[in-house]
Amino acid sequence: MVSTAVARPAAGYRTNLVTALLGAWLTVGLLLDTWAHNNKPELESFFTPWHGVFYTGFFATAAWIGWTVRGPLLEKRYAQIPAGYGAAVVAVGVFALCAFGDMMWHLTFGIEQTIDILFSPTHLGLGASMVTILLTPVRSAWADRSLPAAPSLGRLLPSVASTALAATVTLLFLQYANAFTHGSGDVVVALSTMDQGFTADLVTDMVVTNLVLLLPILTLARRWTLPFGVATVLYAAAATLSAAVTDFDNWELMLGMVAAGVAVDLLARWLDPSPQRLVRFRVFAAAAPLVTWAIYIATAYLTSPPLYNPDGRVEAMPEVYTGAPIVQALLGLLVGILLIPDFGGRTTKISE
Repeated sequence: MVSTAVARPAAGYRTNLVTALLGAWLTVGLLLDTWAHNNKPELESFFTPWHGVFYTGFFATAAWIGWTVRGPLLEKRYAQIPAGYGAAVVAVGVFALCAFGDMMWHLTFGIEQTIDILFSPTHLGLGASMVTILLTPVRSAWADRSLPAAPSLGRLLPSVASTALAATVTLLFLQYANAFTHGSGDVVVALSTMDQGFTADLVTDMVVTNLVLLLPILTLARRWTLPFGVATVLYAAAATLSAAVTDFDNWELMLGMVAAGVAVDLLARWLDPSPQRLVRFRVFAAAAPLVTWAIYIATAYLTSPPLYNPDGRVEAMPEVYTGAPIVQALLGLLVGILLIPDFGGRTTKISE
């Protein structure tokens, strides 16, 4: 059967760039609000300067999306809404409803001060709709047939930036499982016999953080040849988030994180992973987390202050600090296989 579906028009580079920049405003507002919740325990009002930055960012983003789709929307030519922007329109409505609900929630139950902020139903609705809005340039570029298969970082910048922002927001809502919120000393303690319960917590955090960092990179690699800088931008955005929520107490690990992003970019340049080079794609899926978490652990050991047990020594567990990156590599390999399965020597076709 021949498909009669008409392709939606592309929004264009400048439109997507503005959407990504406004998404950055929205995300910075959220980071400021998160910082305030973590460092200003006296907060007792919904109406704060940090909420102001966050919600003005939303109104600006919503207005821009509305302007972008105004013609097809007003004329009810919904099939002519630019690719990727239809979901954004729905997400803007969901965000507005959740924002009103959040205000009512705060006025009724007060302001969250601890981990409960990450489980508030209205906050989860805001987070999910926000990620949908932030990923608009990615959906738009994915459907744009005029983009080359191997674009430059500048040509793909709106998609790369919005992917980094979306991953940052996701990591924010998984803050309780973010391995980069630990300080160097905490990591060394977790990789020693000083507190094996903490060891389990840290390794679990590494699993969650690894998936949040790896999935966006592998997803982009399914569609385009990764330009140098994709991983660095993503890791730097995640580092900024992690530094903000800890009041910059873990800046050494954040620098190590950016260095890991550069290393992953070098790895991508060398391996050139793609669905057409399936073995290289899977090797990259395993090697990227291996390199990332090896650098993470090495940075922690190099920058940690001296730590001692009551008996005057720290007894490291070599099985953990050598095996933990391997666990992340194996999980990365599994993700790579699931993203591009191979049935009888044939890969599944990626949707155009």
